Amino acid sequence: MREQRKQALLPKLRFPEFRDAGEWEEKPLKAICVMQAGKFVAASDIFEDYNGDSYPCYGGNGLRGYTKTHTHSGKYPLIGRQGALCGNVNLVNGQFHATEHAVVVTPKEGINVDWLFYTLDLLNLNRFATGQAQPGLSVEVLDKVPSVVPQEPEQQKIADCLSSIDELITLEVQKLATLKAHKKGLMQQFFPAKGETLPRLRFPEFRDAGEWEERMLGQLGELVSGLTYSPDDIRNEGLLVLRSSNVQNGTIVLEDNVFVRPDIKGANPSKPNDILICVRNGSKSLIGKNALIPEVMPPCTHGAFMTVFRSKSATFIFQLFQTEAYEKQVDADLGATINSINGNQLRKYKFHVPVPEEQQRIADCFSSIDELIIAQTQKLATLKTHKKGLMQQLFPSVESQKNLSHG
Repeated sequence: MREQRKQALLPKLRFPEFRDAGEWEEKPLKAICVMQAGKFVAASDIFEDYNGDSYPCYGGNGLRGYTKTHTHSGKYPLIGRQGALCGNVNLVNGQFHATEHAVVVTPKEGINVDWLFYTLDLLNLNRFATGQAQPGLSVEVLDKVPSVVPQEPEQQKIADCLSSIDELITLEVQKLATLKAHKKGLMQQFFPAKGETLPRLRFPEFRDAGEWEERMLGQLGELVSGLTYSPDDIRNEGLLVLRSSNVQNGTIVLEDNVFVRPDIKGANPSKPNDILICVRNGSKSLIGKNALIPEVMPPCTHGAFMTVFRSKSATFIFQLFQTEAYEKQVDADLGATINSINGNQLRKYKFHVPVPEEQQRIADCFSSIDELIIAQTQKLATLKTHKKGLMQQLFPSVESQKNLSHG
């Protein structure tokens, strides 16, 4: 029991100057900070855009918009106290309005505000939520949550270390956003605007190639339907079934995978350069999202809520699927209660396309930008993983802390 308690009060990794500083001290959150819900603001008084004389407004899920009033000035951790994301923690600095769905956390004397933010984030406060239809957190419950606290100099050192990583993450997020904005701007130049048959920008060798011609998607390739399978078909390994969860930010991600028995009937093998499209889902926002299947993949097929578009011009058509012209046609087929599109609808989607040589030139250009975006996304993910691992080392484990109140 003593050894368990020691693990709960000591981090695995410590800066050299604090290795002989002794155990961290067990304290409930109310001993290290004051928590108070924000103030109500009418939805009609919250604006979507910043207008120069407004203040950020934070609710249960982070930034809600902007208001003409502010409730606080300074640096504070905010805890979302209502909704599915309750327990999320944001660090806010400056003048802002906190609504009644956010808990404003003020550190007590001897507590570093940045360290407190990281502590609250690591505590996974969502596990203390009550209620099913509308989960919520009360200040009374949060006050009793156990925490472990080092002396202020060690708090400062930990906060400085993690803050520097957060600054790096912010820079990499900005780089990723810049790359995506660059691609979006180029696409608006390289693809004809609505009602036009020529793009504003063309590679020199195609400037005299004439107008782009309108084609229906069904003229450019074929659709391959997905596999219907039952729970009895599922295996720990075998034939990978690609689903909507495998499509993230226009790329195939092999996480949350489902496998079925390799000899299952009705499976159409997916091939490199197939375009995987989500055509049915409980979430309407996912309909139409797509990704190009890469060259290196395990044996796979796709589920019944997905379809594949197969074409010799797949790399160009994949870029067409990233345009506003595609998105608008998908939206037009989704009614108030319809969360699906079918093959007949997809085949009738209309696009302006150039000659095959120009298609390939455009595809190569945007594929190279996509590679940069993927590399930047992976770099960002690596940084976030590094930070998460470091936090688990610099703080005593949350699992061991759960035993404190029973120790």
